[in-house]
Amino acid sequence: MSDLRVLVTGAGGFIGRNMMVALERRSGTDVLGIDVDSAPDGLEKGLAAADAVFHLAGVNRPGRDAEFADVNVELTRRICEALRRMKRTPIFVLSSSTQAALDNPYGISKRKAEEIVQAFGKETGAPVFAYRLPGVFGKWSRPDYNSVVATFCHRTARGLPVSVSDPAREIELAYIDDVVGAFLGHLDGRAPRSPGAPLLMEPIYRISLGALAETLAGFRDGRRNGALPDMSRPLLQALYATYLSYLPAGELAYALEQKVDPRGELAEILKSAPLGQVFLSRTRPGITRGHHYHDSKVEKFIVVEGEAVIRLRPIRGEDAVEYRVTGREFRVVDIPPGYTHAIENVGAGDLVVLFWANQMFDPEHPDTYALKI
Repeated sequence: MSDLRVLVTGAGGFIGRNMMVALERRSGTDVLGIDVDSAPDGLEKGLAAADAVFHLAGVNRPGRDAEFADVNVELTRRICEALRRMKRTPIFVLSSSTQAALDNPYGISKRKAEEIVQAFGKETGAPVFAYRLPGVFGKWSRPDYNSVVATFCHRTARGLPVSVSDPAREIELAYIDDVVGAFLGHLDGRAPRSPGAPLLMEPIYRISLGALAETLAGFRDGRRNGALPDMSRPLLQALYATYLSYLPAGELAYALEQKVDPRGELAEILKSAPLGQVFLSRTRPGITRGHHYHDSKVEKFIVVEGEAVIRLRPIRGEDAVEYRVTGREFRVVDIPPGYTHAIENVGAGDLVVLFWANQMFDPEHPDTYALKI
């Protein structure tokens, strides 16, 4: 069985780059990307062989309004006319915009492109799909061009001021991986039937400009204070991944703030209200940490380097239990509420322990009470 041949226009753009990466890792797929620097005859050769065409090329911030028609309309017309001449009817997916419903120069050009593609499908029977996309965000989006998310991420990651003209203004967004997944569905039999009207992207996220700027500032500060966003919310997951992709390559590593005393060092790694807190300690030989209990807080101890004895005793009982653990085994010890507990470094070198607690530490209500085992 021969490979599926796929043509992508606008392959060097934001959506195009993500689409090319996804297609190139698919087995049984031969992909050709076309962009402004491609050979003049590359488009015609690609159309002559393509089983599927993803027409992603377009402009949204040209130097002059006439470029909207030159690229968004005339390039689409040229592609459809070439396919007619070749008597070819590949799967045809057009990247349009929700602004196609508006009467500004950009919206008009996208609407005309939709009409050209839909006429081609109606005339030839080709399966055509036009997606009206809102603002798309994700890795590789160009700041000050593709989306406000890209601009805000770029500036926030570099400590530059973010200008928000109307904090209450709500915007609609689609995440790049969702867009690519929807497009790939047309190759996998997961796409809707060819409709008479343009398709709307799902899911769509809504957020105000003020909330967007505040959220990204929280991501920036989280590298200092360990705070993670609520990863149960898909929009925050996608925004967080996008923000990290805009960090300068030389600034991906950062130091944790350490609490140091004669026993050793302790540092918070991550904390999140829904998930709790992760922290790390380094303890000198012969030192014991703990001798306290919690009413509600629970913890997990994992020794990653060295040797330790972890002792626990119910606060209303007298019998203690102990676990000898080493960094050579990834063994977790659960610390239930109502158990006083301590961890002693019994090795010759430093003891390194990773801890998880189901609650973020609150100095006003620490839920930690001293009690010797």
